[in-house]
Amino acid sequence: MPSPRTEQALARLADLTPRRIVAELDRFIVGQAEAKKSVAIALRNRWRRQCAPEGIRQEIAPNNIILIGPTGVGKTEIARRLAKLSGAPFIKVEASKFTEVGYVGRDVEGMVRDLVDSAIEMVRSEREQEVEDLANDRVDERLLDLLLPAPIAAAKAPSEAERVFVASSEGSMQQEQTLASERHQRTREKLKQLLKDGQLEQREVEVEVAQHAPMMDALGQQGAPEGIQNFTEMLADLLPKRTKKRTVKVAEARRILLDQEFEKLIDLDDVVVDAIERVETLGIVFLDEIDKIAGGKGDFGGPDISREGVQRDLLPIVEGSNVQTRHGMVKTDHVLFVAAGAFHVSKPSDLIPELQGRFPIRVELKPLTEADFVRIMTEPENALTKQYAALVKAEGCDLSFTADGIAEIARLAAVVNQKMENIGARRLHTVMTTLLEELLYELPDRGTAPEVVDAKVVRARLAAIAEDEDLRKYIL
Repeated sequence: MPSPRTEQALARLADLTPRRIVAELDRFIVGQAEAKKSVAIALRNRWRRQCAPEGIRQEIAPNNIILIGPTGVGKTEIARRLAKLSGAPFIKVEASKFTEVGYVGRDVEGMVRDLVDSAIEMVRSEREQEVEDLANDRVDERLLDLLLPAPIAAAKAPSEAERVFVASSEGSMQQEQTLASERHQRTREKLKQLLKDGQLEQREVEVEVAQHAPMMDALGQQGAPEGIQNFTEMLADLLPKRTKKRTVKVAEARRILLDQEFEKLIDLDDVVVDAIERVETLGIVFLDEIDKIAGGKGDFGGPDISREGVQRDLLPIVEGSNVQTRHGMVKTDHVLFVAAGAFHVSKPSDLIPELQGRFPIRVELKPLTEADFVRIMTEPENALTKQYAALVKAEGCDLSFTADGIAEIARLAAVVNQKMENIGARRLHTVMTTLLEELLYELPDRGTAPEVVDAKVVRARLAAIAEDEDLRKYIL
């Protein structure tokens, strides 16, 4: 049975009906209704499987999907938004970076390890939010202790002669200690209020921070083989922790102390157990550029020799196997794999038959049209026109696009895609960057007068480039 926290994550999926999932995806992605419908059903089936009887639950395999379509039509965005919507552990990997066992490069099991690390970060972040208020209160108390140390009581034992005087003045000493304690408490309360008001952020305090061994940093540096990195992390956990004192400002000390309090309040072992369970139950792997390892029949020599080897290494993971990670064994039987590729050179049928069988759902995404470009620039919540308007607004200038201006931008992007490589909606980025280059460069020197982009402005700035094939090739 899933843990209570995993059940809470599954309960969130209960409210996500296929229609609602598609509606949420429509907020950010234009068109591709068939692909949205397929991923919505696959996501809903994750919850349906958990509601099935125990005897058959383990037999229900995930509906892995292959998204087929040219670049820039929304394949990656669909998978990314799907994972964010469901709150599931998600990792995006490129199939072309893997090599078969025996060749230099990353092994395919690395994506499962990355998925576990992603899930641990997700669960840890959730736990930190649960104890954030308590951790902040503890940090404030520790900062006050650093800013105003408690008065040190005399530790030296009095001699026989001194006891006579101590006995006679014991009452007055106790009174002085009480008054000193009260003064210290009043001062502490004043400092606490100043601390909450943010008036002490530039004060310096001395804190203890963890010190990493230089040898461990050298062994685990970026680019080291994955096995070396895992061994280094395990060795670092076994070695005793060394600390050193640093003098930092209160603002930085707060961050250091907050991390230390989170470590005390959060059980990392419990986080790892929960994360692995979520990976096995809800994990999603987006396998991009799968067409790059689908070599045509009869390909020999060069890098193509390892394509089929990578497919055969992928097969057991997609089918379901146990992968050893530094946090323990992880089962991939119910991890959802969403593959994507342009397949403009190869075909899905070029994959080995066993791997084809593990991706029963295939959806072809349609190339984007001029009308789609207009919708992309106006309908989504994060539309390009809104993004650039927000950038320009930071300089105090209002940027607006007329309907005919948006239509002209869409027309030019569609024309360039037809005459050159079709890169889908990414062409809008290049067109918009070129169109607004002068405005973004001149701000804020030009003043804050409103800028209106209409069809006339678009043609004036981009017509010469769009008509010149050489310029179009390098600029657009």
